[in-house]
Amino acid sequence: MASMFDPARRFVIDSPTGAALAVHAWAPPTEAVAVLLVFHGLAEHGARYARVAGELAALGIATYAHDHRGHGSTTALDAPLRRFGSRDGVRKVVRDCHAVRERAMRDHPGLPVFVLGHSLGGAIALHYARRFGGGLSGCLVWNAGMRFGWQARLGSGALRVEKMLKGSDVASQIFARATTEAWSRSVADRRTDADWLTHDPAEADTYVRDPLCGWTPTVSMAEDILTLVRENASHEALSQIPHDLPLHCLGGSQDPATANGTEVTRLADRLREAGSREVELVIVDGARHETLNEIEPYREQALTALEEFIERHLDRAPASTRAVDPD
Repeated sequence: MASMFDPARRFVIDSPTGAALAVHAWAPPTEAVAVLLVFHGLAEHGARYARVAGELAALGIATYAHDHRGHGSTTALDAPLRRFGSRDGVRKVVRDCHAVRERAMRDHPGLPVFVLGHSLGGAIALHYARRFGGGLSGCLVWNAGMRFGWQARLGSGALRVEKMLKGSDVASQIFARATTEAWSRSVADRRTDADWLTHDPAEADTYVRDPLCGWTPTVSMAEDILTLVRENASHEALSQIPHDLPLHCLGGSQDPATANGTEVTRLADRLREAGSREVELVIVDGARHETLNEIEPYREQALTALEEFIERHLDRAPASTRAVDPD
């Protein structure tokens, strides 16, 4: 079925969670052959994926990237900027993702659907695959580690103290010091605080100038993020992903957010141990956190991996329809 879209446009979806989801959609110039849903990372938004969506459009892939709750132009009464929700934030974020998938499937009936999650979006993608993985043709979890070790447990306790002292709706300095501030300091010759994301100075500058990027999450959102990681971390949780769903893990060897890619490798190993039968792993040597916004040749390696993964799985049967929570 030919796409009804303009090459790129923005619209709003009313999610069952009560959120008005800002969705950015890019359609191919000819008949679409597949749909890609992008789940963006923390403190950014879906419009940042315009360049890769345009490149995928040339291959016939329609891309949808929405702004998560608390991000970008998405609005919800219980989710102002920097907050997922007053309660059940993780469940609502994941259900919002499914609302976008349902819209995409109405726009492009019968086409294979893939999910790409970057960083925090990778954690969301894993949770989504556990609940709604049935029918997907592939899931890409990029630049994300799912380890919930003693540091995360210590951080969870520290967040409880911060919440008790300051409340839920203030920026979490504890979360910032343990994550983005530490990752920024790891780049010895940094020019900006965003250099840990990419070697490309233009991309770092664009990120720094964007008022919808680079903010510190509230204590409430930080707690939800740790909950998301903790719920994804166990063998039991990972075993809930349909075992026939093709998975793709990618990271950069200079990404401080994933211990220079080692956490991505560990995630791929744990997915295999949990029963996933098709797990691909790519570590882009030299790349930092945002592999799709890197300099060459790192970006080209990531883009090629994405394109080839989708092309390999266009014609195969989608994952089994089992879903843990099909609300």
